[in-house]
Amino acid sequence: MTFLPDGRALVTEKRGSIKLWREGEPARLVSGGPQPVYGGQGGMGDVILHPDFADNRLVYLSWVEAGQGGKGAAVGRARLVEDTAGARLDGLQVIWRQEPKVSGNGHFGHRLAFGPDGMLYFERRAPEIRSCAKSGRGSRQDRAVDRCRNDPSDNPWYDQGRLRAQIWSLGHRNPLGIAFDGAGRLWEIEMGPRGGMRSTMSCAAPIMAGRGHRTGRTMTVATFRPRGWRRVPGAQGLVGPVNLPPGSPMLYSGKAFPHWQGDAFIGAPGGEALIRIDLDGERAVKADQWAMDSRIR
Repeated sequence: MTFLPDGRALVTEKRGSIKLWREGEPARLVSGGPQPVYGGQGGMGDVILHPDFADNRLVYLSWVEAGQGGKGAAVGRARLVEDTAGARLDGLQVIWRQEPKVSGNGHFGHRLAFGPDGMLYFERRAPEIRSCAKSGRGSRQDRAVDRCRNDPSDNPWYDQGRLRAQIWSLGHRNPLGIAFDGAGRLWEIEMGPRGGMRSTMSCAAPIMAGRGHRTGRTMTVATFRPRGWRRVPGAQGLVGPVNLPPGSPMLYSGKAFPHWQGDAFIGAPGGEALIRIDLDGERAVKADQWAMDSRIR
């Protein structure tokens, strides 16, 4: 979900519905959205506003679509229009499609965020690099964070073909959310490999995806470069195992809790909890965990 300037929220539902919600009122359907392929982890994904939404009313969406060879994520944008006929998305245009498509209904990522540089960042599966990145436990690290807008020629693999040109950070394992902090650093959270029950949060950089193998409660961090894996001693930007399957992160910037400004909050759907991560520069430490008795996505 994403909040509009007037306090209402646009909410996506996995089967494909988009709703406009205000506290204390029934949610209203928004027409004109995409028709996602629903199943497993596939369906409708994220929704965010263009940084100049107040002027251009542009909304960005992600979803899973079918195509030659299987299924893949897609990103599109449309203009939110409200009139006497209701609320609708006008002129939906696909601006990015995953290539190649993949089989099955596995993890598609596709969380979205605008960076301070004005570019659009999003998580995705990256099957074109599947043979290059593999963890010691056999779990593929074929997930990436892409950066695109106009001509992002400073992306690390810009000169390695059309499919790799937009990749900004590589080597992630099932990323489940991205968010920028006040200093412009991009943080991402992902599902860990040990039984699918541990997560990590890392400060993603162009050639560093804070990923590694767990040994007890310590982390051995590795980074992916075009020519392979390289150990980075003392790498920062990694919070240890959270021990719960994570939802997406939100970096707090409100005024109600000033001592938490700049910290991250993570939902735990399976663990039915809300977790606070204390962020200090590129250092991340789990600080609080509250039982919610409900799945927090």
